[in-house]
Amino acid sequence: MNTNNSKIMLVLTLSALMLPRLTWAEVVSSSNPIGANVQELLNWADTHNPELAAMRYETDAASERIAPAGALPDPMLRVEFMDFAGRDAPNGFNPFPGKGSGTKYTFMQSIPLWGKRDLRKEFATAELEQFKGRRLVTITEINARIKNAYAQYYQTIGLKKLNEDILRLLEDLEAVTRVRYASGLAPQQDAIRAQVEKTMLRSEVINLETEQQQAKARLNAILGRTQDALLSTTPELRRLPAARLDSAVLQEKVARTNPLLATESAQILAADANKRLVEKNRYPDVTLGIAPTQMGSSISGWEAMVEVNLPIRFDTRRSQESEATAMLAAAKKRRQEIANQVIGELQENLVAFEAAEKQERLIADTLLPQAELTFRSALAGYENGKVDFATLLDAQKAIRLARQGQIKARVEQEMRLAEIEKIIGEEL
Repeated sequence: MNTNNSKIMLVLTLSALMLPRLTWAEVVSSSNPIGANVQELLNWADTHNPELAAMRYETDAASERIAPAGALPDPMLRVEFMDFAGRDAPNGFNPFPGKGSGTKYTFMQSIPLWGKRDLRKEFATAELEQFKGRRLVTITEINARIKNAYAQYYQTIGLKKLNEDILRLLEDLEAVTRVRYASGLAPQQDAIRAQVEKTMLRSEVINLETEQQQAKARLNAILGRTQDALLSTTPELRRLPAARLDSAVLQEKVARTNPLLATESAQILAADANKRLVEKNRYPDVTLGIAPTQMGSSISGWEAMVEVNLPIRFDTRRSQESEATAMLAAAKKRRQEIANQVIGELQENLVAFEAAEKQERLIADTLLPQAELTFRSALAGYENGKVDFATLLDAQKAIRLARQGQIKARVEQEMRLAEIEKIIGEEL
C-alpha cells in the first residue's frame, strides 16, 4: 500500500471516530424482549412484582377492617329452662321449651357509648392509610431500583458499543502501521502497540459483558421474571427535565407527596385516635336486654335488663393512657426525624445531579472538541512523520475517555433523578 492509501486509511479512521456518540446498531434477534425504555419495565413490575401484589392484598384486607371496627358487637341470646327436672318439676324431666315452670329467653346487646365506635372506625381508617403509605413506599423503592439497574444496564451496553467501535478503528490503525513499517516509514513497535491496545480493549469488553449480564439479572429479579427472560439490547434513557430542578419547589412536594412522611402522618392519626379511645374507657358501656318467659305455647311475662361495666381500675387506665400518650409523642418525633432525613437526601441527590449535568456539558462543549482537535493534529503529524504512534494513540484514548465520561455522566444524572423521584413520590 502506498502513502496515498495510507492517508486514505487514516482519514477513514478519523471519520469513524467522529461518528454519533450514542448510536445503537444491534438488531434484537430474540422474540418479545421488553425494556426498550424504562417505562415498559415499570409497567411490568406494577403488574407482576410479587411484593407489590402481596401488599395490594394486605391493603385490601386493611380496608375490610373499617366496617367491623365501627359496628356493634354481636348480640347475645341466653335460654333458661326452669324446673325441667327434679322432684318438684311439674312435668317431670322435660327439657323442652314451655315445659316445667317455663322457658326464659334473654336477648342482650352491648352498646359502646361516648363515641367509642366512631373512634375505633377512625383508628381502622388510619391503619388503612398506613398500609397504603407502606405500599407507596415499596412502589417508589422498587421503581428506583428498576431505574438504577436499567441505567447501569444502559451504561454497560453503551461502553461496550464504544469499545467495539474503537476496536475497529485500532484494527484500521494497525493495518496502516504495518504498511508504513513495510515501507520503512514506521518502526515495528507501532504495530505491536496497536495490538496491545486492541487486547486491552477486548479485556474491557469482556468485563462489560459480565456487568451487562449482572445488570440484566438484577432487573429480572426486581421485575419478578425468570433469569432467562429477554431484555432489549437497545435501551434508551428518559428525557431529562427541561427546567432546572428547584430545591424549594421539590421540598414543598416532599412535604405533600413523600410516601414515608404520608405513612408517618397516618401513624400519628392512628396514635391520636387510639389515645382518645383509651381516654373514653373512663366511661362505662351499657348492655341492654329483654327476656320473655314462655309457659306452654304462650308468652307469660316480660323482663328488661340494663347492665353497665364499672371502670374503677384507675391504675390500669392511667397506665393505658400514659402508654397511648407516649406512642403519640413517639409518632410525632419519628415523623420529624424522617422529614429531616428526607430533606437531607433530597439535597444530596440534587447536588450530585447538578454536578453530573455540569460534567456532561463540560465534556460535550469543551473536553470532547479539544480531544478531537488533538487527534486531528496528531493524525496529521503522524502522516508527516512529525508525531510518533504513541502520541496518536494517546489522542485516540483522550477521545475514548471523554466519550466514556459523557456516558457515565448521563447515567449518573438518571440514577440521581431516580432517587429524587423516590423521595418526592412522583415522576418529574
